[in-house]
Amino acid sequence: MSFFAVSPDAIWLFTQKIWWFLVVLGVLVSFHELGHFLAARWVGVKVLKFSLGFGPKLFGRQVGETEYLVSAVPLGGYVKLFGEEETDALTPEEKKRSFAHQRLAGKFLIVAAGPGFNFLLTFLIFTGWLSTGSPLFMPTFRELSPDVEAVRPGSPAEQAGLQVGDRVLRVNDKDISSRSELQEAVAKSNGKSLTLDVRRHDQIKTLLVTPTSVTPEGGQGETTYVIGIEDSAPIITAIMSGSAAMAAGLEEGDRVVSIDGHPIQTWSEMAALVRNSPRKPMQFEVQREGQVVHLTVTPAAEKVDMDGKTVEVGRIGISRPGGLMIRAHNLFEVPLRGAEATWALTELTVVGIYKMIAGEISSKNIGGPLTIANMAGEVGQQGVSKVISLIALLSINLGVLNLLPIPILDGGHLLFFTIEAILRKPLGERQREIAQQVGLFLLVGIMVFALWNDIERLISR
Repeated sequence: MSFFAVSPDAIWLFTQKIWWFLVVLGVLVSFHELGHFLAARWVGVKVLKFSLGFGPKLFGRQVGETEYLVSAVPLGGYVKLFGEEETDALTPEEKKRSFAHQRLAGKFLIVAAGPGFNFLLTFLIFTGWLSTGSPLFMPTFRELSPDVEAVRPGSPAEQAGLQVGDRVLRVNDKDISSRSELQEAVAKSNGKSLTLDVRRHDQIKTLLVTPTSVTPEGGQGETTYVIGIEDSAPIITAIMSGSAAMAAGLEEGDRVVSIDGHPIQTWSEMAALVRNSPRKPMQFEVQREGQVVHLTVTPAAEKVDMDGKTVEVGRIGISRPGGLMIRAHNLFEVPLRGAEATWALTELTVVGIYKMIAGEISSKNIGGPLTIANMAGEVGQQGVSKVISLIALLSINLGVLNLLPIPILDGGHLLFFTIEAILRKPLGERQREIAQQVGLFLLVGIMVFALWNDIERLISR
């Protein structure tokens, strides 16, 4: 019987993940379908159904000419329009409310509004965040690439001969393209030696490194393995206006050498000390253009939610190497900077998809519903602000993916409309059927592959 026993904590954690997964997915799907819905109403097309989820109807309500419902499978949603097929509309009045009988521009607007609202949602979230005076820290590919930015003294990496600036190309003859793949290989090593092929300048070097184990503080939690390069160098690349860092005299390009006499080798070491010292003056020693500068920095206190409790943490308003910090100096700048942040995240997503198709990034990075549920559960424990940030990130991903020119997706329909505009006539019914079948095959294949990646991640834990 003990095999089937599940602890109350495990049940509670599972319930939390399901809850936050439904919240995140519900917001994403609702906003996406709201775009289709509002565009259809604006064009004049009759909306028959607005559904959150697929499959059998759980409950719903008829309001006017539209039925609003929640369906059993919470992995998407749909808006059912009147006249999606030309045969649905019979009378002249019905044709005016029919999707199939709309002008091409109207059809294009209705379909494009779904992913368009995903970009709008991220823009609204970023704009709201920036309006509070807080900066946005955006990742870049430099930050995500498997480059060595810091080497801990005495670490396995230093002993193996790894140097700052090296790029890890292969681990045990397996190609890698991202920092997460490198960290995953190290974590799964169980302390066994790894063969790393690295590019140093124009040469390829092969090094042997043996990861060391790290036990969490207090001895609780799983033992992890590291080699001493899992972090960024403590170099300040941007400073927020009006922040504690600016008030203390820190400058972009400064490298933090020590804090209160503690040597600093990596960004996380510095961040941990700052985080644990709200309102407490700290003595920073930084290297600036070959000179050593001593400064007193007093981190501002910021309240955050952690494990359901509100705690104060220290913040000084700086960004790490490889990241992009976006900030608005006044309210007039807020929308512009919100659009800049939305564009930066969109560009990162598009380039990431391209690199994945080109084989520069492993397809193992594709995640499915289990990965999203796990991410939602983890950020849910860190507070609502983290959940909102996850929604902004996933909303961009959903918008970009839906614009891919794959039949069945919005991008596939937009492609058909574009071809129709060029040829001045729609594709033949048989051609559309074949395209839809190919699109369905591709979409199901991607979903199965993503789910397989999810299962592999669970098994490997």
